Amino acid sequence: MDIATLLGMFGALGVIIAAIFVGGSAGGFFDVPSILIVIGGTLFANLVKFPLEQTLGAFKVASRAFFHKPVSSEALISECIELSGVARKEGLLGLEAVEISNEFLEKGVQMAIDGHDADFVKRLLSKEINLTIERQEMGEAIFRGFGESAPAMGMIGTLVGLVQMMSNMSDPKAIGPAMAVALLTTLYGAVLANAVALPMAEKLAFRTSEERRNRHLILEAIHGIQEGLNPRVLESLLATYLPEGQRDNGDKDAKPAEAV
Repeated sequence: MDIATLLGMFGALGVIIAAIFVGGSAGGFFDVPSILIVIGGTLFANLVKFPLEQTLGAFKVASRAFFHKPVSSEALISECIELSGVARKEGLLGLEAVEISNEFLEKGVQMAIDGHDADFVKRLLSKEINLTIERQEMGEAIFRGFGESAPAMGMIGTLVGLVQMMSNMSDPKAIGPAMAVALLTTLYGAVLANAVALPMAEKLAFRTSEERRNRHLILEAIHGIQEGLNPRVLESLLATYLPEGQRDNGDKDAKPAEAV
């Protein structure tokens, strides 16, 4: 579970709610019509932008922001170098006895064991990477759409409230409360966009970038294993996927098997 996502989202909402309770009557900040306009309007406006199936699927993609366990690039490099050493010593068939932690890496290694051509394996895995990233980017785009629509719906709700208030100016005492209710939709829209939807889109974009990098690293490793690269040469090649400052650490952490 990603503690940062939970801490950030609930922390932002918690600070806003705490300020409401400390500042006065919290009951005045709850208005059902305003909630319906912002949440319902935002959802239906997004259905105009994106198909229903993709919109509903975005909530499944959103779980990656909370429950996705990131894979360390350093750990992946170490595992790939170990596999390379085994393949150099025992051949590709020797990899059948090795337990592989990453599902995508395991799939690529199994294809290599099955005797598929290196270029075919690389082409097939590249296609899978592109399609996976495309699905994840769709979820990110949908949440960004929520973030764009929510403030607009909040403003629309405020205008509706102001029109209703102006049409009933006979009672001056009701103007203040009516104005407060009208402004609530703007508040709801701003909170939904800036405390939930847009941060979620940014976290999903980060996860997508992270997974793209790791999958390309695995793709490079599998191709190198099939080509019979020396483990130390492969280690140097895979180290390029690490940030400049981590490459030395990555070399120390990784324990390449001795080349035969």
